[in-house]
Amino acid sequence: MSDYFPDLVWDDQIVLDFDKGVHIQAPGVFGEHAIIYRNREDLLPHCRLMEWGVIPHYVSTEKKLIDHTNGRTQWANIRSERVLDDKASYWYKIRNRRCLVPLVGTYEHREVKGWKKKVPYYIKPCEQEVFFVPGLYAVAEVANESTGEVTTHRTFGMMTRAANSVMKQIHNSGPNKGRMPLFLPFEMSKAFIQHELSEAEYRGVLNYEMPSEDLLYFTTDTIRTTKPRADGKRKNEEFEWAKLPPLGVGDPD
Repeated sequence: MSDYFPDLVWDDQIVLDFDKGVHIQAPGVFGEHAIIYRNREDLLPHCRLMEWGVIPHYVSTEKKLIDHTNGRTQWANIRSERVLDDKASYWYKIRNRRCLVPLVGTYEHREVKGWKKKVPYYIKPCEQEVFFVPGLYAVAEVANESTGEVTTHRTFGMMTRAANSVMKQIHNSGPNKGRMPLFLPFEMSKAFIQHELSEAEYRGVLNYEMPSEDLLYFTTDTIRTTKPRADGKRKNEEFEWAKLPPLGVGDPD
């Protein structure tokens, strides 16, 4: 990571194993992930572990935390269109808590008419071995009502946007169909967490649509299981699905 951010400060002892964590698991598995953010004291980029799925700062007691957790999947991804233009949203309130989510790939599932199983695709920008999706982070101080002990929860959400032409054909079903991660060129990602970011620069990031030709994508074996692949290959290696129609053919009604 320091190759990308030479002045990066590590807040935690983090071992990055991208072979083990090829992508962030689906919402509902609120694990910790290495997140890059701009520290407000020394103004340097820092890396620390945060949980996926935002816990707002107003979740201040364990009872409120339990209530929030029941709907926490709704706080995993952030629609980029809301960050600056929906002033009533929580995302607008924390718009300056900008961060980056380092990834080496992400998955999306395609529905094919008449097929019981959805087909997983592995997707990443062509020219980036590691890429950085913009997000927002929150810090909540949660108190135990009985003991008064306070626990700090640092959490994040990852930004999404309307899909480009290829991603529309891959992410073609479900309540969030037609969305994709806010893929960015590296220099734009790096600029996103600079200390001073004008509204025009911010909007430039939020409005960026990575062209379809700049994405690498292919089908993989099922990822909705912890079992190893039958062929012994890694989850993110290409897998050919027999009789799979080309993109745009066999879409659900």
